[in-house]
Amino acid sequence: MKRILFFAGIIFFISTQSAKAQFETSRDSVVQLYGVVMTADSLVGIPAVSVVVKGQNRGTMSNAYGVFSIVVLKGDEIEFTHVSYKPKKITIPKNLEGNQYSIVQLMVADTVYLPATIIKPRPTPEQFARDFVNIKVDDDQYEIARKNMSEANRRAWMRSVSGDAGEATKVQMNKIANQAVYRGQTPPMNIFNPAAWAEFINSWKRGDFKNKN
Repeated sequence: MKRILFFAGIIFFISTQSAKAQFETSRDSVVQLYGVVMTADSLVGIPAVSVVVKGQNRGTMSNAYGVFSIVVLKGDEIEFTHVSYKPKKITIPKNLEGNQYSIVQLMVADTVYLPATIIKPRPTPEQFARDFVNIKVDDDQYEIARKNMSEANRRAWMRSVSGDAGEATKVQMNKIANQAVYRGQTPPMNIFNPAAWAEFINSWKRGDFKNKN
């Protein structure tokens, strides 16, 4: 039993020393990279330069004076990119002594060629006025919604779109309820109902009874 405890203690001591050594190695590989990004011709700080660790989803940007700071590891490759300058890359030395590394990164302006844009004036003001008045502008979403919710469209949909199961059940239940209300007596006839006559006249004026074919 004592031998087992002795060997267990040795293994624990060795694993502790190994973990400590790995921690020290990992801590020693961390580097605080800082510096300034400047133009190569006039030595002016460049703002908004992307400073990204290649192969990793992390980085930073230079401030208004071109100054930046980021935590990296020894051996990392750092990319400097800007829309108006040629990209640059540096590699943190693996044999760097200490945990700080400062640089002054110079960048060369890059020429960006855009496709040519030719602006031609209208031949005459009269032709411009004619084209401006006759141009057809597509309806926006609000205008499309307004047309879809018009009374004529809603009435057309009511006549063409069949009811779903819920509507059919509701109509049937209302019919059963009306029959239960007038059970044992004669139900009223709409021919003597002024409101029904008013609705009939309005429907007639609207042309609801015209032949659609």
